[in-house]
Amino acid sequence: MPAKKTTLTLPVESRILVLRHQKVILDTDLATLYGVPLKRLNEQVKRNLERFPSDFMFRLTAKEAESLRSQIATSKQGRGGRRYLPYAFTEHGAIMAASVLNSERAVEMSVFVVRAFVRLREMLSSNRQLASKIEELERRLETHDTTIQEILDAIKELMIPEQPSGRRIGYQLPAANKSA
Repeated sequence: MPAKKTTLTLPVESRILVLRHQKVILDTDLATLYGVPLKRLNEQVKRNLERFPSDFMFRLTAKEAESLRSQIATSKQGRGGRRYLPYAFTEHGAIMAASVLNSERAVEMSVFVVRAFVRLREMLSSNRQLASKIEELERRLETHDTTIQEILDAIKELMIPEQPSGRRIGYQLPAANKSA
């Protein structure tokens, strides 16, 4: 019987999570993307553990799994839930999983997964660049605010009328000639 084709309901990027400061995709999502049952994916991973060092794949802790369960509404243990904690695959682990599965769909989808990781990396990079430009702009505004305040203070000083000195400047008519 041929492998059941599944349609992607969510973009690959939305399936990528950040765990332990790494971008990863969970085994359930990877199995769905590659069009294989989760059991088969995990079976192939276990048979080829030497291909999955800790920077390619790791098992979630109970706390991480519980946190994700509450976020993505998966079933609880004992109610159709999983017996084992899920695996999280990094970009390299996802590619390696495609190679151990050896299915046409897995190879095809691994390209999508890699592109999704690359897009996320680019978005993160552009967000960092944007954040640094905003910080630079804020620093400039602070400097400009100080400079503008100094200019306003100088203008206010110039607007204060000078106190007339007691002595008048210019030609003055003698007081006696006023009556004529």
